[in-house]
This record gives sequence, C-alpha cells and structure tokens, in this order.
Amino acid sequence: MIEIGEEFKSERILPVILCGGSGSRLWPLSRESFPKQYLFLNPYEKKSFLQKTVERLKGFDNVQEPIIICNESHRFIVAEQLREINATPKEIILEPCGRNTAPAITIASLIAIKECQNSTLLILSADHEIRDIEKFHEIIKKGLEYSEKNYLVTFGVIPSSAETGYGYIEGMEPLSRDSLKGTQIKNFIEKPNLETAEILIRNKCFTWNSGIFLFKASVFLEEIKKFEPSILQNCEESIEHKIKDLDFQRLEKSSFVKCKSISIDYAVMEKTNKGIVVPMNIFWSDVGSWKSVWENSEKDFQGNSLQGKIIIDKTKGCLIKSEERLVVGIGLDDLIVIDTSDVLLIANKKNSEEIKEIVQKLKEDGISEGQEHKKIFRPWGYYISLLEESIWKIKVISVKPGEKLSLQMHHHRAEHWVIVKGTAKVEIDTKEILLSENQSCYIPLKTKHRLSNPGKIPLKIIEVQSGSYLGEDDIERFEDNYGRSNI
Repeated sequence: MIEIGEEFKSERILPVILCGGSGSRLWPLSRESFPKQYLFLNPYEKKSFLQKTVERLKGFDNVQEPIIICNESHRFIVAEQLREINATPKEIILEPCGRNTAPAITIASLIAIKECQNSTLLILSADHEIRDIEKFHEIIKKGLEYSEKNYLVTFGVIPSSAETGYGYIEGMEPLSRDSLKGTQIKNFIEKPNLETAEILIRNKCFTWNSGIFLFKASVFLEEIKKFEPSILQNCEESIEHKIKDLDFQRLEKSSFVKCKSISIDYAVMEKTNKGIVVPMNIFWSDVGSWKSVWENSEKDFQGNSLQGKIIIDKTKGCLIKSEERLVVGIGLDDLIVIDTSDVLLIANKKNSEEIKEIVQKLKEDGISEGQEHKKIFRPWGYYISLLEESIWKIKVISVKPGEKLSLQMHHHRAEHWVIVKGTAKVEIDTKEILLSENQSCYIPLKTKHRLSNPGKIPLKIIEVQSGSYLGEDDIERFEDNYGRSNI
C-alpha cells in the first residue's frame, strides 16, 4: 500500500465534466438527440444527471467553475440546464464528433495548462449517481495527496455485487472498505461475464472502475505524449484554430476528427507506471441500464418501480414507466416496460444490457426512433412532431418568453401557424403582425419569415407543413440570435 503524508499544497481543482455518449442502453428515453446525461429520471429530485454532477461540487474547498465538454448538437441543452441551476461554467467546449475520453481529456488538459502550469483536473462523467456527497469530497481530498506526488489517480468503487455492466480495476494490493489508502494499478478488466464477476468480487484487489480521475494536467500531457502522441498533436491543432461561438468554444473539426477514438484507460492508464487507484466505499452507479435504474429507484412492497399512469395486479419486480398513456400490467414478473410518445419497450430485466444492440440495428436500418425523440430541443424552446405523411407534417412548437426563431425561408414547404397559447409576433417578408390565441397565419413557399414570443408566458402554436420535402435541412437562414447556419 502506498503511504502519502498528510501535508501537501494544492492548486485549485479544475473539474472537467464529460457529457459525451448516447446512453443507448437507456433507450427509448435516452437517444442521440437527448441522451441520458440530460434526463430527469428521478421524479422526486427534478434534476438531470448533468445538473446533479455540477451541484455535487458545491461545498468543496478550492474548486473552480467546471469545464464542460459536450457534443456540439447538445450545446443549447447544456446551456439551458446550467442556467436552470444558476451555474456558470469556465468553458463549454464543443466536440465536432465523439472521440471517446482520451481526446476530450487531452483538450481539457491543454486548455487548463495555458491558464496555470500546475492545474489539477478532476475528471467527472455527467451521468453518474453518487450519494453521500460529504464522503465523496473526503475521498477526492485523499486523492489529491497522490496527484500532488505526480500520480494519475482513479477511484475504484468497492463492489457490493457481481456486476457485468462495469469494468474492473485490479490493484497491486488489497483495498479496504475502512481506509482511503491507494495502491498502484496492476490491470484493467473490461466488463466481464457473470461467472468472472463473481470471482473478481471475492478478491479485495478488485474494484469497479468509476471513470473518475484526478491528476495534474502537466503529468497527463506527458503520458499522452509518450503513449499517443498523435492525439496530443491533433488536439493542439484543434485548440489553436478553435472558434468562439456565443458562450461556447467550438473545436476545429478537421484536426479533431483525426484523433483516435480511444478511452483514457486504453490510451494511458493501462500503460503508465504512474497509475494509482484509491478506494471509494460509497454508493455509486453509472445508471447504465434499465436494470440499474430499477435497482436505484423507490419500489412498492412487491419490488415494482412505477412512474406515470400505471395500474398493476399480480405483478412484481418490474420497472414500468409511461410518459403519457395509461399502462396496465397483470401477472408480470421482472420486466422493463418503457412507454414513450413514439416507442414501447418491453424487456426482461436480465436482458436490459442488450438494448444497446437493438439501438445499433435501428441506426443501421435508418429507423429514426433509434436516435431521435419526437420532442426536439432548440435554444428558443422545443418542437414535437405529432403526425407525418409524405407531403404533410403537424408539429407543436413552444417558444420561451422573449425568444425568437431565425429569420428564414423554406424552398420546398409552406406552413400554416395556429396560436393555441400566448402571443406571437410574426414577420412575413416586410409585414409584421401580432397574433393571439385561436388566430392563425399562412407562410407561403419561399417567403422570409420569423416567429417570436414577445410575451411573459411560453408561446405554443400548431404548425402544419405541406410540400414536396419536409426535412429539417430545408432551411435558409438570414438572421439568427444563436449563431446557427443550419438546423
């Protein structure tokens, strides 16, 4: 066991919150257009995973505002969720595409070291569930004692069961539930089968891989340069040519896409001799499957977790969630039932890890429900697609108070707007009108137009589209408050 003295001097910790990933094992609630990290799965907390991750840092001494790294298509979701909890990040970095954790952490390290050569980074995933925040802070402080000695620290969760959905870390020496002493890392093991997992948890050298890291940016950059120099070079070039886009930093795409798509575990932690694992004996979950959602949720006396309009009889051990419709279950055992506006999922709990394979098949087959929700978020609000055929589509559009859509034109469709709530300001070519509830207007093909909400309550309209092509890319923008050139 590695002994570290209690006296150390640390620079302020810079949290880096990674918001990549599609969370496909929680489909159909989690999809590429609105993945797991932005979901509100617990109806009693009313906070997303991202929001809880940010708030987990409150009360921790010597911590800066976080760097958020997310996919560029999620930038306005991130900004809005941070605004809701009055959080101001140091930076929101936009990745042009997903390249796993090693390039993302390299980007954060390069940005941090420009500000302070001795920056210490705390790498957090945006989609974890952690209880006992005070103990979590204590564990991170212990990790600082190792990172100050130029170790790359990761945190291993003391296993409470044989889990096949987590990776495992093997330490050189056994780790204790009652001590925070770390040990050097011997090996990383990918998600094992159940038989292997049951063997691993009997050995105190093994912990679950939490995906949480702590290290000096300079030390990490030395190791990534040693083991994956091309990633470092491409990230440096991407940062050098990044663009300021409103409140976001947009990475230069052509350099970033050259980065190998690889995790920090494979790129650095499995190769370095500076890796340390510190035990984390608290409740932790990556909530990576519907089975884990069921395990972490409140249940009735028959072990059922129910959300929405649900009626059950002779049913036990089930997770049933309905967004809108009434769901009735009779004589069900150990099932996952997720009913959304456009998809119904029914699966056995023991098969919940396999949902990811179904989502991949939906993507390969070009079935949009595999990736997109009917409800699509925009910086001005959202829209919901209700009905659609080849030459017409019906949407509900909701615009936040004081917000406006871009001044735009469509080349292949006309639109009819009916106001159902609030007041709308409508621009059609050079004409400007105010419409209230039950009033409507027509937007001809190839006409410049814009919709705004001048009121103090959300504006809701029904939009009926008709034309030869109804794709979201049929849009030409002339003015936009959000710096968008496409959808």
